[in-house]
Amino acid sequence: MRLLQCVKAGKFQLTRDFIRNDEIPPYAILSHTWTDGEEVTFQDLTEGTGNDKAGFQKIRFCAEQAERDNLRYFWVDTCCIDKTNSVELQEAINSMFRCYQKAARCYVYLSDVSTAKRKAGSLSSDPSAESTWELALKESRWFTRGWTLQELLAPLSVEFFSREGKRLGDKRSLEREINETTGISISALKETCLSGFSVHERFKWAENRSTTRDEDQAYSLLGIFGIHMSLIYGEGKESALKRLREKIDKPSKVCLRAPLCGEPVVTSIEPHQTRRRAQACCTE
Repeated sequence: MRLLQCVKAGKFQLTRDFIRNDEIPPYAILSHTWTDGEEVTFQDLTEGTGNDKAGFQKIRFCAEQAERDNLRYFWVDTCCIDKTNSVELQEAINSMFRCYQKAARCYVYLSDVSTAKRKAGSLSSDPSAESTWELALKESRWFTRGWTLQELLAPLSVEFFSREGKRLGDKRSLEREINETTGISISALKETCLSGFSVHERFKWAENRSTTRDEDQAYSLLGIFGIHMSLIYGEGKESALKRLREKIDKPSKVCLRAPLCGEPVVTSIEPHQTRRRAQACCTE
């Protein structure tokens, strides 16, 4: 796992690749939606380019917010992973849930939510009196993407920011809005032990989300089910989902919960495992 750190104003550099989990220092992590051609890549950073891309603003925001939270290091998926290396990419996707789970802070940068213009204050309880950003929050593209599901559920601390970098709240203070927008129960938003929720319910969380690559409809759920699986881009969505379900349905007596960094990844669960049993197991 590589991290980013500021070396001087507006300049960032990658750390060495941390191999052991106990080597990784506390870090913040960015959650965002991508814009084709505008994201800063691993190659951009290593070559000292990418400053003119729109995505550079998100990296600057993450660096500044991490500094305010007394965190020296931060992680951004677009540029901390060398996506031209298939082995590294496969490892990164299989451990993505744990990367978010282990982060000290998760910053959700909403590029389509602005606090620049707001309606005049009102004491009315009429929903139409909601501020512009509150309405935009519920319609944000971030809630429609496949990969952001685990980025919402994995971390303990998830904070939402407008494109101006203004803090809007966190997943606890905004739990009602998130529940109404995603259909994810408030209890799930408060839990990291996802095995307390049925396989059907977890699949339902993702049913209205989309991914750029068809296979990522399955691969983006690996951490949600605590599954480790090889990636075969080109196999198609149905094949990838079939392999995922086979992994989930494979009999096992091991309790499934979202694994922490350094823990072995569970590859399956008992099909008949009850929610009550799963919750009890996760407290052991």
